[in-house]
Amino acid sequence: MNAIVALCHFCELHGPRTLFCTEVLHAPLPQGAGNGDSPGQGEQAEEEEGGIQMSSRIRAHSPAEGASAESSSPGPKKSDMCEGCRSLAAGHPGYISHDKETSIKYVSHQHPNHPQLFSIVRQACVRSLSCEVCPGREGPIFFGDEQHGFVFSHTFFIKDSLARGFQRWYSIIAIMMDRIYLINSWPFLLGKIRGIIDELQGKALKVFEAEQFGCPQRAQRMNTAFTPFLHQRNGNAARSLTSLTSDDNLWACLHTSFAWLLKACGSRLTEKLLEGAPTEDTLVQMEKLADLEEESESWDNSEAEDEEKAPVVPDGAEGRELTKCPAESSLLSDCGNWQPRKLSVFKSLRHMRQVLGAPSFRMLAWHVLMGNQVIWKSRDADLVQSAFEVLRTMLPVGCVRIIPYSDQYEEAYRCNFLGLSPHVQIPSHVLSSEFAVVVEAHTAPRSSLHPVGCEDDQSLSKYEFVVTSGSPVAADRVGPTILNKMEAALSNQNLSVGVVDQCLVCLKEEWMNKVKVLFKFTKVDSRPKEDTQKLLSILGASEEDNVKLLKFWMTGLSKTYKSHLMSTVRSPTASEPRN
Repeated sequence: MNAIVALCHFCELHGPRTLFCTEVLHAPLPQGAGNGDSPGQGEQAEEEEGGIQMSSRIRAHSPAEGASAESSSPGPKKSDMCEGCRSLAAGHPGYISHDKETSIKYVSHQHPNHPQLFSIVRQACVRSLSCEVCPGREGPIFFGDEQHGFVFSHTFFIKDSLARGFQRWYSIIAIMMDRIYLINSWPFLLGKIRGIIDELQGKALKVFEAEQFGCPQRAQRMNTAFTPFLHQRNGNAARSLTSLTSDDNLWACLHTSFAWLLKACGSRLTEKLLEGAPTEDTLVQMEKLADLEEESESWDNSEAEDEEKAPVVPDGAEGRELTKCPAESSLLSDCGNWQPRKLSVFKSLRHMRQVLGAPSFRMLAWHVLMGNQVIWKSRDADLVQSAFEVLRTMLPVGCVRIIPYSDQYEEAYRCNFLGLSPHVQIPSHVLSSEFAVVVEAHTAPRSSLHPVGCEDDQSLSKYEFVVTSGSPVAADRVGPTILNKMEAALSNQNLSVGVVDQCLVCLKEEWMNKVKVLFKFTKVDSRPKEDTQKLLSILGASEEDNVKLLKFWMTGLSKTYKSHLMSTVRSPTASEPRN
């Protein structure tokens, strides 16, 4: 991650100061950052945290190199710094960690060596400890701009028995130019930086309590309450963080923590190159997720209003009131966001074809593709849900409306996949309709168990499946083109289940593109019927079953795509006469 993590401190004498910062170097180390390691100070430790292996090295300079680096450093002069403003001693080379996986170096020192980076970190430090502060002066906040970068800042207090108010003010900041990436990393950064802060505060609290036990400062200050303030704090403002925490290895530990933070934060989010526009299934899923969030918000608001208006109920009445709330299953069904159970009885379309037999599966698949209602009756709800989970892969996401299991018949306009218990009566007009297919799972006698081949499942061996419809598909019927290609892929044993799934995805995308062309041609451009027939011939979909399939799949187009086409038609440029 291209970012800088820094620890800042508000000094009572010099104001906001940067104490320690860690940056990422993708190129060879610049001049002044150490050209090599001395023989006596090679790799000191091999650390492995969370699968990240880094070798920590301490850079060494000759006295002349240290003097030249100090003179050319963009940081404040030595005379403008006190013990509270300084982290590493004069001439200290800093710390470097080498990431073996990516050949990236994580360099830590008090100030960045580059003047522009020093200015950015300095400005972020000042803002984090002055104007950009959350309520209570302790907690996280986000600020920044395109020119100076964006900053995640977390301010906190460290206990100090010699400071005003017995505490000193610090902040840990993360600076980067990518605002979206930093905002998406907020939860991760907040949790990890909060852990670092808790550790620092815990160490300082132990030192504070020990000092107060040995020499209480509160009583001593009460006795010198009228002493001039400047005289009181003389010699108390300059106290380093290592002294406050009693940890001589503090800066090395902070370097390790900051380097790991940069590494882990950069690894948790990855960018993927998407070739072309998002698919219709992706758009529909995004729209359904947005609708679900809006519905949940409306439920929360209505519940809050009901709580405000609700009268006081006697004891024992709460349980009866809960029964008025709608069932969770109906909510999920209406939202179209049904999630199947983990138990998978039918494993794939090929498995279902083997269980039902090729003729019955073809009839069922034909009705699914045409948009007719599929009714599955069984005592086993898991069996029904697994069957619907397999069958829904044949359709675009926008065409799927499922009621997993119900105790009463639901009309076709509400769902095209309906699971029923065996005792539910289906209306006679539905049983005789050509727009519905019924699959019944009967308990089969042991002598007539259906062989299911190598993919047999113990839960299927006790069932016998009967597929009926008011309009059975004739064996010699050509059927939709996508069904014929799908059956060819399922019957080809040389293709694995994963390959068949990818083949099905490609087939759906191919026909969804034809649906888009037909929608624009008929609904947006309003072409005559003769031109539509010519278009269907060009698309290779002039047969009756193909036309029905295209019209049904047209209902699965996303609202985003439809509104985009309509807005294009209404725009002034689109309404101009064609030459």
